[in-house]
Amino acid sequence: MDRRTKWVVGGVLGLAVIGGGTGVGIAASGDNDQPLTGSALDKAVAAALAETGGGTVVETEAGDDGAAYGVEVRLDDGRVVEVNLDQDFQVIGQQNDDDGSGEDGSGEDGSQDD
Repeated sequence: MDRRTKWVVGGVLGLAVIGGGTGVGIAASGDNDQPLTGSALDKAVAAALAETGGGTVVETEAGDDGAAYGVEVRLDDGRVVEVNLDQDFQVIGQQNDDDGSGEDGSGEDGSQDD
């Protein structure tokens, strides 16, 4: 097993342990985003869930879209939102996830433009 493969396997196992121990499911995406770990993960998840009023964390990442941390949360109604945090874990923005994760699979959040 080469060095890179060992790092990837170690990271996946670490996420499985963290996710299983906290009851939060964290999915690693296929892109180059770096998932959060340790106390940064705990603080970011707590801040994001407080902002959304609950839900299930589906992905975390460092340095996303100008924010220090990004946390994607699937809400009870099926929508997925991304909560952006600064380096102090303060919410600086929230947006609907635009990767087609809408409740009906269309990427729409169900709101209507008037």
